[in-house]
Amino acid sequence: MQLSQAVDTPICTGEDIYLKEGFLDLFPKRAIAVDHPDLATSGGILETKKIGDLAQDYGIAMAMHFAGSPVSCMANVHCAAATENFLALENHSVDDPEWSNLVTGLPNPLIQDGYIQVPDKPGLGFDGLNEEYLREQIDPERPGVFEPTDSWDVDRSNDRLWS
Repeated sequence: MQLSQAVDTPICTGEDIYLKEGFLDLFPKRAIAVDHPDLATSGGILETKKIGDLAQDYGIAMAMHFAGSPVSCMANVHCAAATENFLALENHSVDDPEWSNLVTGLPNPLIQDGYIQVPDKPGLGFDGLNEEYLREQIDPERPGVFEPTDSWDVDRSNDRLWS
């Protein structure tokens, strides 16, 4: 809160905060102007929607953190469309013409004139993974598709409270 009162620049944070309870110290104190949850690590679609709704109760906008695949992007798009105080969706793939090739059944490019259309079809709105394209992208030094992800089974954390 001291930081938000000391500067004129709106404060935005939250990409490393897990669950809506992690924001409870920030919202009532108006320590931030914009919350910035990462749907892929905050608890998923429903939890991120709850974070946005809680932020709205305090008059705080939600700009979603996102740096991932079109699968995660579409989860974010659906969450954003359902959240009244949604402000913006961060995206690091705008300049990668191959990014949209990872899935099938979406417009290519997915982002047109700065916007992503919310699909009107079941699920997240795409048909499936483009496995042929994925196989073409495999590093010959590390062949394999959909390999085990045991390295993610280890608990670890950053040494920071908020990013």
